Amino acid sequence: MHSRRREQFKLEECASMAEFVSRHNGKKIIEKVLIANNGIAAVKCIRSIRRWCYETFRNERTVKFVVMVSPEDLEANAEFIRLADQYVPVPGGSNHNNYANCELIAEIARAKNVQAVWAGWGHASENPKLPDLLAKSGISFLGPPSNAMRALGDKISSAIIAQSVGLPTLKWSGEACVDTLEKAVDEAERIGNPKMRWQRRLRNSLSSGQV
Repeated sequence: MHSRRREQFKLEECASMAEFVSRHNGKKIIEKVLIANNGIAAVKCIRSIRRWCYETFRNERTVKFVVMVSPEDLEANAEFIRLADQYVPVPGGSNHNNYANCELIAEIARAKNVQAVWAGWGHASENPKLPDLLAKSGISFLGPPSNAMRALGDKISSAIIAQSVGLPTLKWSGEACVDTLEKAVDEAERIGNPKMRWQRRLRNSLSSGQV
């Protein structure tokens, strides 16, 4: 298995990002990424892409990383700061001042001449405003397009989309359709797996009188 993986990586090796993009019929070379997140999200992103860079180019620094760093991150000596190639100080406090501030993220992306922005999860990652702002400057958003965010970020529209393609969903008429444990179990059986997590949450909600 390991030898097969090594052979696969060997076949995929490229001398440069330009060669990789050309070989895979890509349209854009990305060699500098802004990470609009912090903590473990930023660490995982950097480590994963660096590993891929080493396996593909034999150079883990093929892609450079710029990170946003709040005073709290600096005080904590956060690991993602040490892993990055460059960091940009941003205001502290609420994430609306930094990692959820779409205008600030787009401004930094333009100032640092990155080709792409990765927002991870939480913060600005589900805000369709961010990919729209980046697109105006020709910067790629490493995530879903804004129209998908708008459609799936709304519970009603996402349920309609799911139903239109035949996915099993809860019936809904504007009010909660599951108000007893028995109904919850029946719906869970009808919908199928995966179901344990939401069934357990609903059981807890019913027990506490929240539903």
